[in-house]
Amino acid sequence: MRINISRKTIKDPFVQKVQELSGQNLLVCYQCGKCSAGCPAVSQMDILPNQIIRFAQLGLKEELLQSKSIWICASCMTCNARCPKGINIAEVFEAIRQILLRERQDHVQIEKLTDEEKEEVPPIALISSFRKFTS
Repeated sequence: MRINISRKTIKDPFVQKVQELSGQNLLVCYQCGKCSAGCPAVSQMDILPNQIIRFAQLGLKEELLQSKSIWICASCMTCNARCPKGINIAEVFEAIRQILLRERQDHVQIEKLTDEEKEEVPPIALISSFRKFTS
């Protein structure tokens, strides 16, 4: 399957929503890979950070929304600091998470976790989940 960046994909409602929520211009990314090279969580990701940006550029909504990577990102901002084009990649990840959550599909369902499981979950995941429902 070959998909090109075109006027159609740029104007795709999903691409527009990601850019609106993140405040980032996805087309600025030229796929240097520095974000992926510096990411401390990349070994756990199924789609690398630079690939997330490319998928978003192409409007591959379903692939992104099914990705584990958007939930693994800890928003440490290393990718933001490394980007030579100044793209705030962590904000793009957050925008994709927001789109998914607006469809009411949360990855972490705190109310279903046992006390033992809650001890194993990274604190940032719990804090982020609580924030989603209190803001």
